[in-house]
Amino acid sequence: MPKPSPEEPDNALVSRLVSRRRMLVMGGAAGAIALSGAGAVASAAGRNTAGARTLASVKAAASASNACMSLTTEQIEGPYYIDYELFRRNVVEDRTGIPLLLVLRAVDSATCKPIRNSAIEIWHCDASGVYSGYTQNGNGGGGGTPPGPPPSGTPTAPPDGPGGGGGPGGGGGHATPTDDLTWLRGIQMTDHQGFVTFRTVFPGWYAGRAVHVHTKVHTGGSRTSAGYTGGRTCHTGQFYFSEDSVTATVGIAPYSANTITRMTLDEDSIYPKTGAQGGLLELAYDKKHIERGVIGYITMAVDPSATNAGEGAPGGGPAPTASPTPSA
Repeated sequence: MPKPSPEEPDNALVSRLVSRRRMLVMGGAAGAIALSGAGAVASAAGRNTAGARTLASVKAAASASNACMSLTTEQIEGPYYIDYELFRRNVVEDRTGIPLLLVLRAVDSATCKPIRNSAIEIWHCDASGVYSGYTQNGNGGGGGTPPGPPPSGTPTAPPDGPGGGGGPGGGGGHATPTDDLTWLRGIQMTDHQGFVTFRTVFPGWYAGRAVHVHTKVHTGGSRTSAGYTGGRTCHTGQFYFSEDSVTATVGIAPYSANTITRMTLDEDSIYPKTGAQGGLLELAYDKKHIERGVIGYITMAVDPSATNAGEGAPGGGPAPTASPTPSA
């Protein structure tokens, strides 16, 4: 068995959790890529010749496209963000589900040039609709113990998350973790073309939300032995999946065991309904066999000098005005 790399440790042994309240970047508009017949290699991408060719094709098409748009609408962080230092491409650990390869690119919204050495972070629930770090909360259907009373004062965001206070979708503010589990959370530094890739699983659903993945882009800092240091959070957003793709998963284990009533994309109160600009992923998969794997792709045009930590209102309003002199 090959020895795990320092950047991607054996997932079964990940236990060191280093706090970092960094301020990072991103504002993401999307340009997407259409691939045919690529779903079967999503789980293999980066691990064999066929997968490497497909991944290279995705990146080549993305680099050649004019995928530079206005900033995406900022969206809430939600109550289940945990400031871990988990630099790794493979975030699966022991979770089961349909393999998902996320190919994410950050470019400067003013120059359209790739943003190098920034950090892109993701976190999402598993196929059952449960987040690591909050397994006692369940998936919003009555399972598990709620994280406690709603935060005092005026909420900074509407419900988002399973089991929180204030409704089936969870409560505003940040919930206290219930455990030290870390699956389906990770962060990567962008390469010279602005890309990161994550190997994960297709998310499930929980009460009050459509299927989604959370993201933050951190910029202006650097990776050190202590993690990602300095910089800011320019963008906090969420990625979404087409209804066709989500519907295709419902009869496949372990998704088929999820008894929570699923909220559709059109019903979701946080998705801004603006397509790629609002975080809708371009997907490639075998329409007859989604279980073989999915590739999800999006280009995020960001303002590297903005600060958007995800503590304000959800999607729906305009993005912040770009700085006239964003850094590269």
